[in-house]
Amino acid sequence: MKICWFHLMPYPELPEDFRSQTRSVWVDIPSRLMEPEVVGRSYRTYLEQLEHADAVGFDGICVNEHHQNGYGLMPSPNLMASALARTTSRSALIVLGNSIALYNPPVRVAEEMGMIDCLSGGRLVAGMPVGTPMDTAYCYGQNPATLRDKYHEAHDLIVRAWTEPEPFAFDGRYTQLRYVNVWPRPIQQPHPPIWIPGGGSVETWQWTAEMDYVYCYLSYFGYLLGQATMQGFWDEVERLGYDDNPYRAGFLQFVGVADTDAEAYRLYREPAEYFYQRCLHLDPRFSVAPGYQSETTLRARVSSQVQRAAGAEPITWDEMLEAGYVIIGSPDTVRGKLEEVAKTLRVGHLMLLLHFGNMHPELVQMNTDLFAEKVLPGLHDVWSDYKDRWWPQACG
Repeated sequence: MKICWFHLMPYPELPEDFRSQTRSVWVDIPSRLMEPEVVGRSYRTYLEQLEHADAVGFDGICVNEHHQNGYGLMPSPNLMASALARTTSRSALIVLGNSIALYNPPVRVAEEMGMIDCLSGGRLVAGMPVGTPMDTAYCYGQNPATLRDKYHEAHDLIVRAWTEPEPFAFDGRYTQLRYVNVWPRPIQQPHPPIWIPGGGSVETWQWTAEMDYVYCYLSYFGYLLGQATMQGFWDEVERLGYDDNPYRAGFLQFVGVADTDAEAYRLYREPAEYFYQRCLHLDPRFSVAPGYQSETTLRARVSSQVQRAAGAEPITWDEMLEAGYVIIGSPDTVRGKLEEVAKTLRVGHLMLLLHFGNMHPELVQMNTDLFAEKVLPGLHDVWSDYKDRWWPQACG
């Protein structure tokens, strides 16, 4: 199993009364709450944490894209990945991803990801999310009714730009280009592995299965609530007649490790409460846009995790643990739980948030080091009978 260190890069100094004094952490969050000096200091710290994860043996390090929010300070994950390409040496650089429907023209994604793959020596994973309603419809003003169609066209253009041997013209509904001739092209041939992050849409797991890509469920709410979504994906894989290789899937889980269960309970409570009570304070107006969800998803009565977060009452620390939002404990406790997660959801790529909320840098390092030393070695042999053909070629 591949174990990846995922960073959201949240704003770490939202005030204690943030939930009661503001409407949302996303879209219309008051700019007066953001101090550029705090952001700059946080970026440097967050990059150091990802570099440390590479150094201590994590298989991949992950960044992603969000806009106008205090939940994740990465409007351009490519900037972060390009910095990491120069300061890391072994981990896969997993960009989850670029919201490709927001780029005009989408060949910009093909170019920048080509740059990162070349700069890193072929370590890129190319993530291509549709994007949240907040980022796409409300921050970037995209028409939600045509968003998915625009996304598919952008995907087709990017992959063709990576693989077509000669310059070509592209005459799409949303993009028209007389000359498409991407320089540089990725080292990895025919292109970097493509992973599709999802939050609960039926059509996303159907399309991902059809394309033979990796489906990554980036869940805020843990493995217990993630079972239905992952089962939906595996049902599609079976329907298409593909094999059940667990490396077709990835899952995101919050994790905190300490020497004992009791110490973990004490140490990780504050950053978890910060994340769930402030970073996920989302106005229901932004959680869905008319036309964003397909008829298939509506008929299946599938609620995305964004909808689940929007307008929800604050959850207690004990409720987080009972519901599996956060897995915390001693190395033995965490290793046992994560093996259960992997086997229950049948995932070969486990992405871990070892930093969440306003976690202090010293605690992040302790969490990372304890996990790398005492948990990670016991997880690598899970799914050892399967071959991961969705992994960067330069990362073994």
